[in-house]
Amino acid sequence: MKLEQIWRYPVKSVIGEQVPSVEVAAHGFVGDRQWAVRDEVRGGIRGAKKFGGLMRLRAEVMSDGATRIHFPDGTALEAGNPALDARLSLELDHRVSLQSLPAATNLDHFRRGEPDNEDLLTELRAIFGRDEDEPLPDLSIFPPEIIEFESPPGTHHDAFPLLVVSTSALRSLSSALPDSVIDVRRFRPSIVIDTGDQTGHPEFGWVGRHLQIGEVELLIGVACPRCVMVTREVSADIPADRAVLRHIIRELDQNVGVYATVMTPGTIKAHDTVVLLD
Repeated sequence: MKLEQIWRYPVKSVIGEQVPSVEVAAHGFVGDRQWAVRDEVRGGIRGAKKFGGLMRLRAEVMSDGATRIHFPDGTALEAGNPALDARLSLELDHRVSLQSLPAATNLDHFRRGEPDNEDLLTELRAIFGRDEDEPLPDLSIFPPEIIEFESPPGTHHDAFPLLVVSTSALRSLSSALPDSVIDVRRFRPSIVIDTGDQTGHPEFGWVGRHLQIGEVELLIGVACPRCVMVTREVSADIPADRAVLRHIIRELDQNVGVYATVMTPGTIKAHDTVVLLD
């Protein structure tokens, strides 16, 4: 197997950038999710589960280290620009601000804000995009701290530092959903592994095993339950599409891709050999 794509997301829930190489630290990719949008009405860091319009934005890290956010109308503003919060609030039709990742000890930053709905089941169904006759994911697979916090303190990850998807999985989705646009950007992987002519979703069989990619070793933890984000519009060419999530829930036990944690840090490069270890 080969490492086909590496994706870094400078801003949580915003479309990121494909990079040729990346430094992998214990907490995940260096430079990943260094910024996030805060809800200035209800409090808390929010992603595209709440503000779907975030998926229509794109972020990149410039050569000087600054993060630039691109809007659908062609406007581009750098993080730290005084005009950015107003522009984001206009785009999302909600008062928000862009916040940088603080130390893990700043618990107020990571603590969850007020829910949109006081009924927990209704709130969870909205977040995960579930119809009333569809099951919710097994929440016990997630770190216990995300009950209180939007993400594990010290990170802007939803739960785990890395998400792994195979080319076989993307190809399988395209075959199963010929009327849908199956674009890698819908699924927000950290890495895409070329699994050759394997069929289906081979990464589901990697759970509990290790992957060696160059000098980096990852532990594959659990399959990734998918939420409403995979249905969001990314661009005119990648429109909103609820059929994608319906298929994932009904045919794939709610999952696409697998979460991973870092066992051995280092640097990975596109086209590195990928070895599945015992």
